[in-house]
Amino acid sequence: MSLVKVSEIFIRPMTRDDVDKVVEIEKEAYGPHHWAKSSFYDEMSNNLAKYYIAKTPEGELVGYAGTWHIIDEGHITTIAVKKAYMRNHIGEAIIHKILEDCYSDGVKYLTLEVRVSNIPAIKLYEKYGFQSLGTRKGYYQDNNEDALIMWTENIFYDKFKQKYKENIENLNKLISIK
Repeated sequence: MSLVKVSEIFIRPMTRDDVDKVVEIEKEAYGPHHWAKSSFYDEMSNNLAKYYIAKTPEGELVGYAGTWHIIDEGHITTIAVKKAYMRNHIGEAIIHKILEDCYSDGVKYLTLEVRVSNIPAIKLYEKYGFQSLGTRKGYYQDNNEDALIMWTENIFYDKFKQKYKENIENLNKLISIK
């Protein structure tokens, strides 16, 4: 499969009309143990949840992510990019949107689980200040693979904000985010 190059991406909140396309990406990314449509519909009715999609200028839905904001903690529940569009910084752009919303909502810490074998994702999360603080043994149902539990420090700390600012400046040189 050849990768499609994009230089501009649009990120907006997910709507019910997006769910069919999101589930297509979900199936591609996670195989038979993917979330069902009903899970995404339920999440959009969850007052704690915020879900986003990424689209190309031509309108193709190419990525999505979801978070829960619980008091001062955020949990990234899911994130995926269509395989043909990987390596375009789309996942990074979505993380940028998630962090901006966390700043707006007063969320201080972010957490997520990621497969121990998903080195590209782990490197991206580390770039944005996530650190591995443990594992969940046999977390993934398809092959009993372990998950790293990753957390950020307080995103309002000057050290975190400075690194985040540098990352966003670099990201904006690579892709236009609308």
